[in-house]
Amino acid sequence: MAHGGTARAEDEDKGGLRTTLAGLTTRGRSFLAAGIAAAICAYVLGQSDLLRVGLLLAVLPLVCASVLYRTRYRVAGSRRLSPSRVPAGSEARVHLRMENVSRLPTGLLMLQDRVPYVLGPRPRFVLDRVEAGGRREVSYRVRSDLRGRYPLGPLQLRLSDPFGMCELTRSFSTYDTLTVIPRVEPLPPVRLSGEARGYGDGRQRSLALAGEDDVIPRGYRHGDDLRRVHWRSTARYGELMVRREEQPQRARCTVLLDTRAVAFRGSGPDSAFEWAVAGAASALVHMLERGFSVRLLTDTGSSVPGEGADGFAGASQQSADAAGLMMDTLAVIDHSDGAGLSRAYDLLRGGNEGLLVAFFGDLDEEQAAVAAKMSRRSGGALAFLLDSASWGREPDDVPSASDRSEDRLRLLREAGWTALAVPRGVPLADLWREADRQRTGVGAVNGAEGRS
Repeated sequence: MAHGGTARAEDEDKGGLRTTLAGLTTRGRSFLAAGIAAAICAYVLGQSDLLRVGLLLAVLPLVCASVLYRTRYRVAGSRRLSPSRVPAGSEARVHLRMENVSRLPTGLLMLQDRVPYVLGPRPRFVLDRVEAGGRREVSYRVRSDLRGRYPLGPLQLRLSDPFGMCELTRSFSTYDTLTVIPRVEPLPPVRLSGEARGYGDGRQRSLALAGEDDVIPRGYRHGDDLRRVHWRSTARYGELMVRREEQPQRARCTVLLDTRAVAFRGSGPDSAFEWAVAGAASALVHMLERGFSVRLLTDTGSSVPGEGADGFAGASQQSADAAGLMMDTLAVIDHSDGAGLSRAYDLLRGGNEGLLVAFFGDLDEEQAAVAAKMSRRSGGALAFLLDSASWGREPDDVPSASDRSEDRLRLLREAGWTALAVPRGVPLADLWREADRQRTGVGAVNGAEGRS
């Protein structure tokens, strides 16, 4: 064991020596070469004064490199993101802090942080001499139009001695992750009356969390609070009766996101799929703010957050935590290899799902029939069908694609859906209001039923 430790120590010394010599700059190598040449000439010519000069020239870069090699591990670096979760198209600020924990001042410090190319150029900073125990802070901004999770780091530090003889680089091992979530569009607080019982009446049930009392009394049980005694019923029935407290209920909402690769064409921040992801995020946040128990469902049958037995964000879960969990999921969600919606339909068949808000891509005849049956498992169904005729199709395909879209909308509406086509460039808030107008029979942005 002792022999192995000695071998490792010797390897580290050799590695440190090689690193130190490799870090010599052109100036340092020139001084070293000049010193060696002067020492050789002094030995040949027998000039002791020239030997002193040669030794000074040769030793100076070696001393600078040795001191710098020991100093680089006396500099601590840290990184802080503000915020660590940002919507697409928004900026986040990255704060870097360098601290000199040694008793000696540092030389010139050059910082470089590694960032993915989608976040912008690689930031570089130059810090002047840092005194013993001192610290320096710098910051830079990152921005991405594409959602996802992006690693930041590791941070690289390049140190230079005051004479410019040597430069050494140190890479810190830690890194942070910036989460770029989809854009969330504020939605108007419409009621969506009519068939959307899960949205209208369910919302009233959600408001019952304030603790209104059921007017139907029940018999007194041991342990009941005497303050709950209903004296009028007690006098009427001749026995002690108490008021029954209404059990708090939360209305449910399922947001279904179609992620099939065959249902979407194109890529980039302005593609149809990115619009659908952003629409699902906006609907989730909106329903959570209204007090609903919400879950995110995809065509593959996966459910988020799924902490409860039924997959919904339960009443005890904070809305902010549930929203953050689902936003993190949507930040990295991608196309699925599936070709159908049957898995999502099977998961919806478990019972009353409350309001169902779906974002569909292109639907063929078979998948449109499966989607139509989903409305039977919900208290209300609202569908946004991305119009393939205006989302990157060739001009020759527009008439036939529009006809197919009309057929799919008609099929969904006949099955009880409030279905709307999504042309390119229309905000979700306008479509949200249009859904309310379709429910109440008021005029529509897309025209009367039968037109998109």
